[in-house]
Amino acid sequence: MLAMTQFKLLWTFLFCVAMAYLESAVVVYLRMLYYPQGFDFPLVAASTPVILIELGREAATIVMLATFGLLFGRSRIERFAGFMLAFGLWDIFYYVWLKIFIGWPESLLTWDLLFLIPAPWVGPVLAPVLVSLALIGAGMWIVIREDQGRPIRVPAWIWTAEIAAGVIIIVSFLWDVRHIIAGGLPHPFRWDIFLAGLLGGAGLFAWWVVKKG
Repeated sequence: MLAMTQFKLLWTFLFCVAMAYLESAVVVYLRMLYYPQGFDFPLVAASTPVILIELGREAATIVMLATFGLLFGRSRIERFAGFMLAFGLWDIFYYVWLKIFIGWPESLLTWDLLFLIPAPWVGPVLAPVLVSLALIGAGMWIVIREDQGRPIRVPAWIWTAEIAAGVIIIVSFLWDVRHIIAGGLPHPFRWDIFLAGLLGGAGLFAWWVVKKG
């Protein structure tokens, strides 16, 4: 079982690093076109066709990660763990490749345009990286448990609470959306809202892990 786990994790890592390379390469080209002096706020208005293509690209990215998760495991929870691992690794290496290609971000506190669906998500790079690390940690624990032959069942109330924590995190990214769309500079990030969601979700999961043993 240990060898199988290592095999799956190795190929998950390679897939995510390669996918992050493709994603970051597209962003490098877009920034050359729209931000030749370097990416910064306020956002540059793109044409409607480009925006629609970008929305489609981001939706396609989620579909690819979800498909990877569906092929990853044997049970529903393990498939979801595969999605969490893939999402977390992909997101982190997206920034690693951007740093290698164009020396960006300058720091983990550099602001970024994170996502476009259903509206622009913005925040310091550190925020999505912390979310990704939490997803990787949770996904790893589930995969190891499953491959050890110790399947787990997540109660409905845990799922509900974790979804609520995720929604709170998303709210922190969308908090300034009207100002950003209007062409303004980001206001100070709502770390209070973000950390309430992240620590709430991670804390609940950690409590549940200890309880399960």
